[in-house]
Amino acid sequence: MPNRTFSLSDHNKQMSHPELEVKNLKISFSTPKGKLTAVNGINFHLNRGETLALVGESGCGKTVTALSILRLLSEPPAEIISGKILFSGQDLLTLSPKSLQNLRGQSISMIFQDPMTSLNPVLTIGEQIVETLLRHTTMNRQDALNRSVKLLGRVELPSPKEKLSYYPHQLSGGMRQRVMIAMALACSPRILIADEPTTALDVLIQAQILDLLESLKQETGMSILIITHDLGVVAEIAQRVMVMYAGEIVESGPAQALLNKPYHPYTKGLI
Repeated sequence: MPNRTFSLSDHNKQMSHPELEVKNLKISFSTPKGKLTAVNGINFHLNRGETLALVGESGCGKTVTALSILRLLSEPPAEIISGKILFSGQDLLTLSPKSLQNLRGQSISMIFQDPMTSLNPVLTIGEQIVETLLRHTTMNRQDALNRSVKLLGRVELPSPKEKLSYYPHQLSGGMRQRVMIAMALACSPRILIADEPTTALDVLIQAQILDLLESLKQETGMSILIITHDLGVVAEIAQRVMVMYAGEIVESGPAQALLNKPYHPYTKGLI
């Protein structure tokens, strides 16, 4: 496989000031057999109000890249060898734990792959959303409860006030995913990272979740980095796409142009 990145177009970067820039990011993991390079010197940017898709098969480094942005990797065994992750002029790799804690959920939020394991099973849905709001805003508890109801309504969860008292196991997969989106949007973040947000959902619910993300993006102006292996999702929601293979970005460009005329053999294989 050639070690080369094909770029169909980079005009978006000149047209819009990037909201997020990742430069020469290299991440390795300690294993019994030595160091394993999971992300090998990747570069990309995310523009304001844009949906950017990071595509590739399982194990290619997509989720590791996403988790590194919010410094959610366990270090060790993970180690960020080199690179910069720039947000509002700040390198997130140099921030203190307290500064990172303030940034997570407020400026940059993440929807994780499996909402059942990401939501706390012993706390109600309401308690979990309220906790996020109390942590990052000046709201009192009653205001946070009222805001939670509005958030659940905004993600089209039926009977939102009633659902506040539900535990995660009482909700379907699609409902849990909507709760995760509500929590991620609670503090109106500028960037939303969505890691396989439609995995394990049936086709109808997948379409509803993608439509929801698109409408919320239009409403709030946030930027979305969506991690997926599903090119149907890319065609539906993304303006640009990056194809990742073995820790490297091997092809990138406008979504429709890349899907219609892929250059790299790996991209052609995925399609």
